[in-house]
Amino acid sequence: MKEELLKFGKVKENVDLRNYNTYKVSTTANYLVDIKNEESLVGLISYLKENHIKYLILGNGSNIVLPNSNFNGVIVRINELNTIDIDDDEVTVGAGVMLPKLVNEVVDNCLTGLEWAAGIPGTVGGAVVGNAGAYLSDIYTYILSVRVLDKDLNIKEINKDEIKYSYRYSSFKDNKDLIILSVKLKLEKGSSDESLAIMKKRLDRRIESQPLEYPSAGSVFRNPEGDYAGRLIEACGLKGKTIGGAMVSEKHANFIINYNNASPQDVRDLIKLVHDTVLKETGIDLILEQELIDWE
Repeated sequence: MKEELLKFGKVKENVDLRNYNTYKVSTTANYLVDIKNEESLVGLISYLKENHIKYLILGNGSNIVLPNSNFNGVIVRINELNTIDIDDDEVTVGAGVMLPKLVNEVVDNCLTGLEWAAGIPGTVGGAVVGNAGAYLSDIYTYILSVRVLDKDLNIKEINKDEIKYSYRYSSFKDNKDLIILSVKLKLEKGSSDESLAIMKKRLDRRIESQPLEYPSAGSVFRNPEGDYAGRLIEACGLKGKTIGGAMVSEKHANFIINYNNASPQDVRDLIKLVHDTVLKETGIDLILEQELIDWE
């Protein structure tokens, strides 16, 4: 099988996924393929479907919690879908582009609107799936359309008005058959200097308020309407709570960090403990922002 996979990109066999998720938890997969380009992605998905081989599309692994068990299939990495084309105030960007890279590129071209994304360690594709955002803005504010590969291996463009989306949600979360290839954004003309000043201010705030020195996957729960998940978790006395090597950050309660070689199960168990404790003590049912990946 490895020989077949090599037609589509770089292949790793029996791979530890520690360096492919931002929690830096260790779990394994039979194969991991870094695709060469869009054409090789289509070819690879076709091959996997024809041979009934399980697969998972993976960006930077920044908003997910992997399971403990081995993945008996192929992890497909899309980082080579990394083009950025700027035409006046419209930007077409590949799904594998990292958000900070995109922000720097558009700011260099005096376009504004994405400064909020400068510190988010995720890909554009992942941002579209989860409607990433910060500072009262999100990516769907600027999306015109999304190019996808559908379950029949057809490439099509979906206009924004055909997509259901809300706070930290899009209908792509419910339709795993659609693979995002690229996104078209419409930004606004701005000043590079002003954008850089905004980005620096927000980065300083992130460094001050978030546990960036430890592996994590960002905010664990969505903020409930009119409140903050971090405040609720802290009010329940959960800051510093540990299970195995996972800890509720003492710096920001809505972050779970891998402070001592946590297992995927440590993280999952701590997420459940936090959720259940907040529900019991406050009556608020926190909604998970991160995605629990289950591949069995």
